Amino acid sequence: MTHPFPAQDFPPYFTAKELCCKHCGEGGMDPAFMDVIMSLRERLDFPFLITSGYRCKSHPVEVKKKTSGAHPTGRAIDIAVSHEHALRLLQSALNAGISRIGVAQKGTASKRFIHLDASTNPRHRSQAIWSY
Repeated sequence: MTHPFPAQDFPPYFTAKELCCKHCGEGGMDPAFMDVIMSLRERLDFPFLITSGYRCKSHPVEVKKKTSGAHPTGRAIDIAVSHEHALRLLQSALNAGISRIGVAQKGTASKRFIHLDASTNPRHRSQAIWSY
């Protein structure tokens, strides 16, 4: 398992297991993007359960897509969150300049999450919000 952070400098609040690809174990989270995510975590003062961080291009979710998403760039993250924490995360992410946000808030709380990304890929709209 590799990741861009030396072991002693791995971002506080998160583990390699949370941030690395669940398919191959490789890492690749963008350090500048992670600085924004860590800042949000500190500001909001509630735990972020990461359901998806970096994904390799061979990850089953990415393979199903016509074009690769933002996760393989290391500039996207899915956070399990619901109810008032979801609203606070959404507001804080927008205030932090994150303008690509996916919202999944249907069904049981255990299935809900918010996707945040800072993709620089020209195929992705510069600003977008969507629901799953």
